[in-house]
Formats: sequence, structure tokens, C-alpha cells
Amino acid sequence: MIIKNNTISTLWCIVTFCGAKVLLTACKKDGNPNNLPSVSPDDYIGKIDGYESSDEVFPENLMAHWSFDENANERLSNTAPTSAAGNSLVDGGVRGKAIRLDSGYIYYANQIPKFNPATLRSFTISVWIKILNNGSKRTMLMQMARPGMFNGNINFNVNTNSFPASNTATFRFQPTFMTQSGGLQDNLNLTFSPTIRADKWTHLVLTYYISIGVFNNYADGVLVGQFPNRGLVNTFFCHRPNEFIIGSNYNGIPGKEINTDANFVRMTGQIDEIRVYNRPFTIAFVRALRALGRANQ
Repeated sequence: MIIKNNTISTLWCIVTFCGAKVLLTACKKDGNPNNLPSVSPDDYIGKIDGYESSDEVFPENLMAHWSFDENANERLSNTAPTSAAGNSLVDGGVRGKAIRLDSGYIYYANQIPKFNPATLRSFTISVWIKILNNGSKRTMLMQMARPGMFNGNINFNVNTNSFPASNTATFRFQPTFMTQSGGLQDNLNLTFSPTIRADKWTHLVLTYYISIGVFNNYADGVLVGQFPNRGLVNTFFCHRPNEFIIGSNYNGIPGKEINTDANFVRMTGQIDEIRVYNRPFTIAFVRALRALGRANQ
């Protein structure tokens, strides 16, 4: 049998084309290998990082919230202050009103319901402040206090003593938490300082991952703590009973003094939107809270 050259060429082209088609089909990339749901850009119109409000950020993990819009009560449990001094509600908060402290404090002797070892192990604490350095004394922004003890479960220390009030470019904060054995673990920002002014809201966030012993500090959306790895030293930190203080520690509350330590001064400045979660946020959610706050949401 004789096969002409043009027939062979035709057959070769057919085989080559089919082979190439199979190869291309086999090598075609799947653009969604994990079968993720589709995302519509419309879902993000008018939103910040997908949220319309700070209240939408992990609401199921929110253990306590002070909004200061109507009063100084903890919003979720409606726990009211036991005593206070030098405090007033003012306009111009991050959202709505804020608390202004003039060498003041707010003290809650009654237990905040969800501040207990069962519901609060890891945590995120978010707060907005207006404050200045003072060059002489530290400031306790807030403290989850242990009755009769100078140091509490969580001590949100601000080193306002480190620089004079004229220095608004360098700001140090050094929060601590108490371990089960009674020791303190801390973290301090050194390489980055958020700018502060009496008329500027500064966003500070603490996170603690109890399973890996990491304690992070954030300032205006930047990870700033220099000593985050605290080790697995703690099976729980949230000793109960506890009390809560804004703007001071026990030594600044008449009749509650623990010792003669005078390193802290009552807070002068403003504070707003205190949120305590039982989930350690990653930096993406820290920045989402900041962006929402800056948009008054």
C-alpha cells in the first residue's frame, strides 16, 4: 500500500493538534484550588476592612466594653462605678462622647461578670487615649485589680514619667500581667513611639496568646513591643475576685491604699472605647479597629 506524502502530513497535523489540546487541557491552572467562596466587591463598598462599625469586630468575643456615650457603666453588664473623682463626660470622643479625667479615676468594686478564668484566658485590650507625658510620675490607664494587692491581673502602665510634657514625639507604655505564681510579665515599646498630644486620639492595643505565651503591644496599628515572648508561665492570669480601675491603681483611691508607693499619679487626659476581648487579635484586626475608630465608627 502506497501512502502519499500529503496524506502523511495531514495525519501528522491532526495528531500534533490533538496532543497539544490534551496537553493544554491537562496543564490548565485552576484559579481556585481551595474552592473558596467568591467575593463580591459590592460587599466592601462603604465599609472599612469589610466592617461598618467597631461593634462588628468579633462581637461574640467581646467580654467588656466602655463606650462612655451616656455614662461610665460597663456597657455589656451595665456595671456602674462604685466611686469616681475628677471625671466628666465630654464631646469629641472616638465615637460619641469620651471620659475626661483631671487627676481622676473611676473605680468598680463589683466584679465585671466575664472577667474570670473560664471566659477570659487569652485577651485583646483596645483603648483610645489623649494624654501627655508629665516627666515625674507613671499613669495607670486601667487595672484589673486583685483586692488587697498592689499589682493586679492586668496593669496597663504608661511611662508618662520618662519625658516632659513638651515631648510629644516619644511615648512609652509598659503593661504587665500577673502570672498564676504571682510574678509579673511585661512588654515595653522602644523603637517606635506614637505621637501624642492633648488633642490627638492615640490607639493602644495589648494582646496575649496564653497557649504560646506571647504578649504583644501595638500603638497606632504598629507592633511595638520589644519583649513579646513571655514563655508558658501561666495557666491562667484572670484571678477572681477582681475589681476594675480606670485612671489609677488602688493607691490613688481614698481608703483603698495598699502601700506607700507613690510612683503613679491619677490620670489627666481623655479615654474612650475600652474593649476587652477573649481572643488575641492579629495585626490585621488591630488595624481594622484603628481605621474604624479614626472614621468615628
